[in-house]
Amino acid sequence: QVQLVESGGGLVQPGGSLRLSCAASGRAEDSNAMAWFRQAPGKSREFVIAIDTRGTKINSKESAKGRFTISKDNAKSTAYLQMISLKPEDTAVYFCAAGPTLSSVEGAFPYWGRGTQVTVSS
Repeated sequence: QVQLVESGGGLVQPGGSLRLSCAASGRAEDSNAMAWFRQAPGKSREFVIAIDTRGTKINSKESAKGRFTISKDNAKSTAYLQMISLKPEDTAVYFCAAGPTLSSVEGAFPYWGRGTQVTVSS
């Protein structure tokens, strides 16, 4: 069993930056891959970005634009989502997910955090 604890969300002005953290506990192989998804108000949850222990990444169309980057500290079993140039449309609950295999599909991740709210507003 893997437990995930997200942190770093909050209120930020448009154009600002935030770094989210996701700390995993449990068997390391069960969190070989870690990902971020987000769910905006009234919308379904969507994939943002993912990384595995080797550093291989999968970008969404949105993260490929360069405003969202992911990193992983394997020693700490922690993944980070760095977000820059934030826009109001980035407002969402951001969820960390973990699983054995790198993927962009929700179903590939058996473990989920509770989510952290990111609000981009002036």
